[in-house]
Amino acid sequence: MTLKRCVQVLALVSVMPTAASAWRAVNQHDVYQIAPGVFEVVSEPGSGAVDFWCGIGDFGRMQLNLGATQKIYIWRGIGPSVTRPERAAVQFSLNEPPGEAAKPSYTLSVKQAGDSLSASFARQYCAGSRFDPFERWID
Repeated sequence: MTLKRCVQVLALVSVMPTAASAWRAVNQHDVYQIAPGVFEVVSEPGSGAVDFWCGIGDFGRMQLNLGATQKIYIWRGIGPSVTRPERAAVQFSLNEPPGEAAKPSYTLSVKQAGDSLSASFARQYCAGSRFDPFERWID
């Protein structure tokens, strides 16, 4: 391969999006952007609804700099991950999913598209984890 060809290949690779780059939440759950404005929180063994909401809440605070009252919606309820096929995941968005009217929910769940929490309420589910969530609040 010529030097010119090597430079062309390196230039192409450097501008390609990296779908495999994840952001790790304070509770060790990976968050991937899978579409504009849609984020996937991938499960870990034993994950429950609290873990998914913590993951997206921490991502919203630390990466998206969301205001406390910004709503985070379930875009797609728990199901197979599109980024890590061997795992389950929940997809979230800052917008309501099409065809899903937001409805108040009185239980913590990750099953129903359209369910939502405020960014600060989602983030508070990180409290009490074995990790120190408040260390992340210090800038």
